[in-house]
Amino acid sequence: MALDQASLALLQGMAARGGKPMHESTPEEVRANGLATAALIGPGPEMVSVREYDVTAEDGGASTIRVLVPTDAPRGALIYYHGGGWVIGSVDGYDTLGRQLAEATNMIVVLVEYRLAPEHKYPAANRDAWAALRWAQAHAEELGVVGLPIVLGGDSAGGTLSIVTALRARDEGVGVDATVLVYPATDADTDRASYNDPANQLLLSKASMEWFMGHYLGGVEHDPTHPSISPIRADLAGFPRTALAIAEHDPLKDEGQEFGDLLEAAGVPVTRRLFEGQMHAFFQMPNILPAAREAIDWIAAFLDSQVFHTETESA
Repeated sequence: MALDQASLALLQGMAARGGKPMHESTPEEVRANGLATAALIGPGPEMVSVREYDVTAEDGGASTIRVLVPTDAPRGALIYYHGGGWVIGSVDGYDTLGRQLAEATNMIVVLVEYRLAPEHKYPAANRDAWAALRWAQAHAEELGVVGLPIVLGGDSAGGTLSIVTALRARDEGVGVDATVLVYPATDADTDRASYNDPANQLLLSKASMEWFMGHYLGGVEHDPTHPSISPIRADLAGFPRTALAIAEHDPLKDEGQEFGDLLEAAGVPVTRRLFEGQMHAFFQMPNILPAAREAIDWIAAFLDSQVFHTETESA
């Protein structure tokens, strides 16, 4: 179906303000634009507590996490990695989304401020993602989630970090109960049809995705097919049960759908939804795009039925 009216209005407003295309901009310029958009989202719901902690990765790199606690009796912890192509995005920009996820799921949400490229190239973000999981597990008693589910989640590049972290957890015998993946980037190959569809060149385009990858991997020789960069090429047996949300008008649509197929072929329970009429990045815009709230409720229903095993009607 056509792009929905709320998304069209957003794009028209952005076009009226002018500015360079992302792939012709510097990371600093794009980050500044992202902060302006975040200001339009407004604040999220109140939490019982909000705290920040410093986390050190195995390579000695420093990151921070923001822990959002919705109630005095949370049902588990959702470690959430923000999107932004490993180059942009922040905990501040995702604070409202994190709070809405926490309220809808009654889970502690741990927002991860991982190191960004090009200042910190691959694999710095992967290492910070892993460090956040290990921190949450080491502090389960302090968080009040001992014996409760631990879920990894993220959108776009954050979805990639969720996948890579879940794969490492599987390989090292570290427990992860589920993943929540919103239009994840699963393959460095940009030749799929959805990348080249003119209707999908919106907030994210083929050119901007290649801009992201260039900053993330550029200057160093890496194998872009390695599963820690392109997890679609990993052995997916034993991957946690997964909620997979795909946007219809998204360069990443085809690789997301294919990743879901591969999960199912590996015997992984997958709950999928194609969000029709939506573009890449819709999920990070609560209070602006109504579909973001629809997706939050869909994720909460997945967790209710597939992780907490309570009676619910899936959206």
